[in-house]
Amino acid sequence: MKEMVINGIRVRPGQTLNIEIAIARLPTHTLIDLPVFIRSSSNPGPTVLISGGVHGDEINGIVTVKRMLEENIYEPKKGTLIFIPLVNVYGFLSNSRTFPDGRDLNRSFPGSSKGSLASQIAFIMTHEIIPQIDFGIDFHTGGRMLSNYPQVRVDFRDKTGLKLAEIFGANFTVNSPHIDKSFRKEAYKNKKHILVFEGGESMRLDEQVIQEGIMGTGRLLKHLDMIAGDFPPVRTLKIQESGWVRAKISGIFNASVSLGDEVKRGQVLAKISDPYGQVKVPVKSSSSGHVIGINNQPVVNAGDALVHIGRTSSNKSADHY
Repeated sequence: MKEMVINGIRVRPGQTLNIEIAIARLPTHTLIDLPVFIRSSSNPGPTVLISGGVHGDEINGIVTVKRMLEENIYEPKKGTLIFIPLVNVYGFLSNSRTFPDGRDLNRSFPGSSKGSLASQIAFIMTHEIIPQIDFGIDFHTGGRMLSNYPQVRVDFRDKTGLKLAEIFGANFTVNSPHIDKSFRKEAYKNKKHILVFEGGESMRLDEQVIQEGIMGTGRLLKHLDMIAGDFPPVRTLKIQESGWVRAKISGIFNASVSLGDEVKRGQVLAKISDPYGQVKVPVKSSSSGHVIGINNQPVVNAGDALVHIGRTSSNKSADHY
């Protein structure tokens, strides 16, 4: 294992350490820490970060990481695992995606030691965590009332990241260019590769999604020769591009497709009706592809995102002709 120092604490090969990095105090003067859990082997190997809760209301991702940690599911025989189940403590406390001032941690990198709370935590992640790791898996969910089918998001131009995503084996691997000031892009700038796993919706637990996240992590760690066990490869469908079908009118939204479904161009995905049964408007797919996300909100307004359609290269060719 390479030398590792986090928050001034030296981590030796084979050690199990829990490190608490002080952030700031709440208005009640309660100290808020960022807990970091280190599980290392005495044998050299990669260092992999497994994190959740960058957005404080994405509980599904937090529980996925928590379960791997508390049940000791993956004990490294080589290298080191760094678990951070909850990055954004402030958002978690207020059931919010963001910080009390509305800032999004995932748009605050590389951060500043003297900036906003989000910027300070981004600074800690940039300077204390990113330099230590080789790879990472960052667990996320959809938004409020927006569910994502289990998927890994990676920039297809990042060939190493794309290979890791294929090994992870989520249902879908979605081409997602790096976003400025995001955790993933900051890591990539430092030649580190982080996969973003998306599944379920915020403020909801989804056992299927949790299990998909755990098993995908196992396949990746097995590929890196960090753990023992049998993890047969799983085929993932590569989504080249995606887009939301939006509501043309306001009303009651009733979907006729489900997450993961394959759909054809022109297919009716849902209907929007008024509360009195006088108006019914079909919602049709603008392209062939797969349903990778869906809005669970029953009452929608014109312009709302309804169904997220992911297109493979074959879908794009079929629609073109």
